[in-house]
Amino acid sequence: MAQHIELGLDTFGDVTYDAAGDKLPMAQVIRNVVAEAVLADSVGLDFIGIGEHHRDDFAVSSPETVLAAIAGQTSRIRLGSAVTVLSSDDPIRVFERFATLDAVSNGRAEVILGRGSFTESFPLFGFELADYEVLFEEKLELFTRLLREEPVTWQGSTRPPLQNQLVYPPTESGSIPTWIAVGGTPQSVVRAAHYGLPLMLAIIGGEPARFTPFVSLYKRALKEFGKPALPIGAHSPGYLAETDEQALEEAWPHYERMQNRIGRERGWPPATRRDYEAMAGPDGALFIGSPQTVAAKIVRTARTLELSRFDLKYSLGTLPHEKLMTAIELYGTEVAPRVREALAA
Repeated sequence: MAQHIELGLDTFGDVTYDAAGDKLPMAQVIRNVVAEAVLADSVGLDFIGIGEHHRDDFAVSSPETVLAAIAGQTSRIRLGSAVTVLSSDDPIRVFERFATLDAVSNGRAEVILGRGSFTESFPLFGFELADYEVLFEEKLELFTRLLREEPVTWQGSTRPPLQNQLVYPPTESGSIPTWIAVGGTPQSVVRAAHYGLPLMLAIIGGEPARFTPFVSLYKRALKEFGKPALPIGAHSPGYLAETDEQALEEAWPHYERMQNRIGRERGWPPATRRDYEAMAGPDGALFIGSPQTVAAKIVRTARTLELSRFDLKYSLGTLPHEKLMTAIELYGTEVAPRVREALAA
């Protein structure tokens, strides 16, 4: 059966190195992200997502600002976060920023909401990690009310109440497309269905096929809540070069450095080449290889998980900007046509 899929890219604005092996200033990394998104638009990709972080290995703390710059240099690609850390933000401010982005981009804004895989924003903005669950639940409930673009009356424990409050600017379409990012808990899947929001699966480890029960749970929950069928997407890290061997060799030192740095914070064992290559194999979560290899893996994943969108997290730690540009071009000109043709059959 024919299956339509959108193909997108995600980046966290990873701080990269130049050709001499020196770390680039964050300002240059941000300008490079804009150039990468412009290229993604020119090669016909559907979406660019930019993550929010507040630490020294990622340059972007304000995705909407970077996306607005991208909007001014592109014409068709959809623009969103990957993700917006709603727990440590204000739902009204998030809505206002993305509604403004929607205006300057002529209706191309999207939001992907999540709790994030890092927690540095909690102390930075004065929130307690002990309130992790209630912050996200209450703020998500309020944000979904704001999406209706009607007067809101709301009261909770995480911010001042609202009484018959409108929020500006309204969007021209009447709402902002909003996804919920899920890392691997059934409760998060059911929460997305409860609020009637599309599901974005963050597949960063293990086999993509292990998320199949979440897809089934999401569909069952939508029916039980009386919601219509909604899109399911997946986000996974990857990298492209002309051959599998070239892609694996070029990405490995940067992937290893990134994994070991995060691993030291979280108590993970050191990354090994063996595990890396297994993750990049047919059943792993890394989409690293030639256009043929990566396209085939996306097709398998899309069919298994019944995806409406696949986003490749193309920035892998300190991989240089020039390598990323080559990977984006291969993704748009060689991977995307193969995937679309295979799924249309």
